[in-house]
Amino acid sequence: MEHAQEQEVCPEQTQRYCVQRPIYNQELLQGQLHRRQRTPPTLGQKIAHSCRCSSKKAKSHLYSFLPILKWLPRYPVKEYLLGDIISGISTGVMQLPQGLAYALLAAVPPVFGLYSSFYPVFLYTFFGTSKHISIGTFAVVSMMVGSVAVREVPDEIICPDSNSTNITAALEYYSARDTKRVQVAAAVAFLSGLIQLCLGFLRFGFLSIYLTEPLVRGFTTAAAVHVFTSQLKYLLGIKTSRYSGPLSVVYSIIAVLSKITTTNIATMIVGLTCIVLLLIGKEINFRFKKKLPVPIPMEIIVVIIGTGVSAGMNLNESYQVDVVGNIPQGLRAPAVPEIELIPAVFVDAVAIAVVGFSMAVSMAKIFAIKHGYTIDGNQELIALGICNSVGSFFQTISITCSMSRSLVQESTGGKTQIAGTLSAMMVLLVIVAIGYLFEPLPQTVLAAIVMVNLKGMLKQFGDVMHFWRTSKIELAIWVAAFVASLFLGLDYGLLTAVTFAMITVIYRTQSPEYRILGQIPNTDIYCDVEEYEEVKEHPGIKIFQANTSLYFANSESYTRALKKKTGVDPGALLKARRKAQKRHAREIKAANELRKKAVLKLTNDVEASVKHEIASDDLPVNGKFADSSVQEEMSPDEHEHFVEPKSNIHSLILDFTPVNFVDSVGAKTLKSIINEYKEVGVCVYIASCSGPVMNELTRLNFFDKSVTRELLFHSIHDAVLACQVKDGSAAQADANL
Repeated sequence: MEHAQEQEVCPEQTQRYCVQRPIYNQELLQGQLHRRQRTPPTLGQKIAHSCRCSSKKAKSHLYSFLPILKWLPRYPVKEYLLGDIISGISTGVMQLPQGLAYALLAAVPPVFGLYSSFYPVFLYTFFGTSKHISIGTFAVVSMMVGSVAVREVPDEIICPDSNSTNITAALEYYSARDTKRVQVAAAVAFLSGLIQLCLGFLRFGFLSIYLTEPLVRGFTTAAAVHVFTSQLKYLLGIKTSRYSGPLSVVYSIIAVLSKITTTNIATMIVGLTCIVLLLIGKEINFRFKKKLPVPIPMEIIVVIIGTGVSAGMNLNESYQVDVVGNIPQGLRAPAVPEIELIPAVFVDAVAIAVVGFSMAVSMAKIFAIKHGYTIDGNQELIALGICNSVGSFFQTISITCSMSRSLVQESTGGKTQIAGTLSAMMVLLVIVAIGYLFEPLPQTVLAAIVMVNLKGMLKQFGDVMHFWRTSKIELAIWVAAFVASLFLGLDYGLLTAVTFAMITVIYRTQSPEYRILGQIPNTDIYCDVEEYEEVKEHPGIKIFQANTSLYFANSESYTRALKKKTGVDPGALLKARRKAQKRHAREIKAANELRKKAVLKLTNDVEASVKHEIASDDLPVNGKFADSSVQEEMSPDEHEHFVEPKSNIHSLILDFTPVNFVDSVGAKTLKSIINEYKEVGVCVYIASCSGPVMNELTRLNFFDKSVTRELLFHSIHDAVLACQVKDGSAAQADANL
């Protein structure tokens, strides 16, 4: 059938379009289209193609694995070099104190934080694809490494008598403990690097999408609380054990409060003074960032001042202020990580690998979008894997991207990875030449640096109100990630948060929005009838839409919602029809009984008055007449009106526009819906079914003699017009009868 329609594009314009075409169902449409002939390659052909190597393909793979070969020859020295130098120096100035501070979080001596700020940063220059992120130590990852190190090497294992007054024994104890913890941290870095490498080579870069923004922000907020509580003892100069595992944050707070009377006043004063100076410096940098050529490096300034004051006043001996201590000069010889530790730290390494990759890729994507270039998620996995696994041979801890340093590197004019290389060179200078100068640095200064750098993450508590206004489900993910990570520990907390996020996806598919659609007059546009006043329904036609796919988890809810929204329940109609038939049969039986009694009474009266007529020929006739009257059936019109409850709709259209897939349970449910509604005189049609869903239905043997492709239409409007044509034809046929 041909039809024409007109639609205004905009009320202020007169542009219109007019389409004339047949009403297409899938049977008719597929009959007019010609499929392209495609011959899928065999397994042997696929293997041969993947193993085939041309010079162009080899060059592409080499450039992909070593991005520096692509961008370094094209490096515009005059345009980029000055900005990279300034950015590299600014980032290196931050890298130094943060490396020292985050080593404390990882429960290793500060010098290993410097190693972690050199080797991985230098390696990332060759393998990384982001031009602006700053690789190195990061609070969250360092905290996760520290939890593993403390769990595997608690104080009790090495030194049962931790109250020993023998200075030599105490030094030996601390040395042995630190050596063991460095081995654990190196094993974690090695294993997390191998995991990242494997995921990168297997093209698993998409895994980061499962760490949604609410999950990451809730997780990092909990990590910030963990880090803050772990630094309280350094800030106050209190001697307590370090805890790991579930409820570690609670135990840490209780331990600090139980020994609050032993606070070292000098340590606390130095720490609080540094916090105030750092906050003032950050506020100045924020308020005058457009006027300052480079941010004021308050962290290195505080480190220099703290080191000078500590050395000048001899705070360690005079006031028992704990200091960084020995910082060996030069680089350590490479050593193979302790392989026997791998089974004990495997789960933690997986969590650290995923978190580290997620942090790096999220920041890299932000800068890539801002500056108009692309990053390769799989290559980022490979780059981080190389940085961690190779760095572990030099006793580095697990690394990732630092948000604060990355912002500084980008804002100070960094253009390429050269800026990161220059910051690594600055750290190398400290390691090989002037590291010993920082030995008097109080640990409380490093604790102050760590705490102030948590300011941005602690501000994420404001996410609660934001998600409360925008999405309750995302708020639930944030709260679940925060609570689980806070009380179960960062490793199990992350696993719990990811599981909860997956459950919310299932919940959304099981609790979608169901709508009845109607037409905007004189258009082929269909919208929710409850949302717009102009939208009108066609008499006798219901259009049902669910914004979800149809599969085993939501098949029952889909059916229930369909019956509720359309107001037609085939089961209830059939049940009512059966009840009506039974009631009608009982009433007919009662009426027959009454007729029989009436006839019997009439017969007795006749016998009493005119006995001589008993043998007459009229009696059998009267008897036969009475019997036929008793068994008389109702007319067909009366039977139909009395027995068969009917719905006020004749056609039901299921809009499959939002449906992405259908499984076997969904296909069976769909076929059951079609057959059930057919029994009560309602024809079910499917509109806007995508090609992949059509293929799935075909593979599931959905189509047969009772359910054909003629029930599927290209659009809702096609289905509506077909319903109207069919209803008009049926009405005409009834009129002719």
